[in-house]
Amino acid sequence: MSTVASVEDKHVPFQDGKTVRKAILAGSIGNVMEWYDWSIYGFFASTISKHFFPAGNSVAALLSTFLVFALGFIMRPLGSLVFGPYGDKVGRRKALAMSVILMAIGTFMIGVIPTYEQIGNAAPILLVVARLIQGFSAGAEWGGSTSFLVEYAPRWKRGFYGSWQQFSTGAGLFFGSVVSTVIIASLSPTALDAWGWRVAFLIGIILGIVGLYLRMKMEDTPKFREVANTEHVAQRPLKEMVTKYPLQVLQAIGFTISWTVSYYITFTYLPTYIKTVVNMSFGAAMASNLIILAFFIILIPIVGALSDRVGRKKLLMLSCAGFAILAYPMFLLINRGSFVMILIPQFVLALFEAFFAAPGPAALAEIFPTRVRNSSLSIGYNIGVALFGGTAPMIATYLISSTHSKLSPTYYVIGCAVVTFFVLMGLKDRYREELD
Repeated sequence: MSTVASVEDKHVPFQDGKTVRKAILAGSIGNVMEWYDWSIYGFFASTISKHFFPAGNSVAALLSTFLVFALGFIMRPLGSLVFGPYGDKVGRRKALAMSVILMAIGTFMIGVIPTYEQIGNAAPILLVVARLIQGFSAGAEWGGSTSFLVEYAPRWKRGFYGSWQQFSTGAGLFFGSVVSTVIIASLSPTALDAWGWRVAFLIGIILGIVGLYLRMKMEDTPKFREVANTEHVAQRPLKEMVTKYPLQVLQAIGFTISWTVSYYITFTYLPTYIKTVVNMSFGAAMASNLIILAFFIILIPIVGALSDRVGRKKLLMLSCAGFAILAYPMFLLINRGSFVMILIPQFVLALFEAFFAAPGPAALAEIFPTRVRNSSLSIGYNIGVALFGGTAPMIATYLISSTHSKLSPTYYVIGCAVVTFFVLMGLKDRYREELD
């Protein structure tokens, strides 16, 4: 009893405002960096395709660029297999510190790799290596930061705390969009094509340094220290996950499908779609994306707090229903070609994405006990992202190319939304329960 009491006492200071802000910032900063890096890759996909792949077929080059984008996601489950158990055994903080270092290395590489014209086939190979490093670190980041934030939260604020994980991903995308827009507006097309796009990647290193400092200054989560102090740390978290929680891991994968596909289509693929398919200027595509991201970021903590009052499941299912019903008509409006007609549908898509993204981290974390939470939600989520989210831009591009229908990406979005809706029907809402 005395050990548990001491842990409860340690938990009290985490309710003061200063410590709350530090915990949220430390848990979120790596996501800002991660999604900044991943977003600028999507924003500059058409430029990257020209520099790292042979000239001749622009569609094939763009597909190759998105394939490399997808390869980074394939490494996410491997990263979660390594860092998920590490975070369950030694703590969330150390795993998160390592993930932010690896992300910085991958980002720096993309910023300095010579072009295909300069070094031939070595250019796309090095690009793949950089993306694999980023994907590996991302596999550690998502589960670790989600566990960190949710385990710092009191029961009645887990949705709000967890939502900052997704706030930070939106902030990273927003920051990437701002930097990309400023670079595009400030440079001539020649300078942008020659070297300007590289600046966006090199700026990301600053976030890595800040993130490492913040994480090393924080204590580990109260829930993990409670487990550590009572000597209940899982020594073989992967084995425990496989033998005790296989159904929950499968639920986590299904849970993630609509979430990740709708996220990447809405915030990463649409700028490229608006430019290459709708034939609007890159500046207009980036400007609309910036406005929508700002709207999304503002919504996230509000919807996260709402999930603490009404539950997670209602909001999650509303999101899936929204994408299943509205994806097709929203893309139809986007293809009208005016700035207003691309902006309004993006507002609608971002709203329904917020209904999932805000309560999603807490809902997923609540499925698993503290002993194996980092491993289980990391692996479940990252398998879903690797199979469905990372491939979404490539699949969307392929569908348009093969069907010659500008609306064909919506079929993928709708199908994924329906699958996750049925997964959610069998999931218990634990928003009022204490974490195991």
